[in-house]
Amino acid sequence: MSEAERPDRLQRPVTADDIRALAGPATPHFSLQVRNRIRKLIEPLADDDPARAEGERQIAKLEQLSKHSGDPRGLGPGDEAMQHDEGRIAGEP
Repeated sequence: MSEAERPDRLQRPVTADDIRALAGPATPHFSLQVRNRIRKLIEPLADDDPARAEGERQIAKLEQLSKHSGDPRGLGPGDEAMQHDEGRIAGEP
């Protein structure tokens, strides 16, 4: 995935739909590249622009997504440590 923007997207004002189209299919592996593309698109927009607001929301989501590998091999960030005892999780019968 490239961080370069499509030329046709640069020829018109950025919309909230453009931002959602970029962020929607993002995977953990590419989430920071997508975040950077969105950041470049919303940079020139006014603070009260709906596309900027949507971009900031999507950037926050993409940053959280980037913290996950997409390969569930254990506990995620912030999960309490689970202790295993003879093949059972502690606290289970």
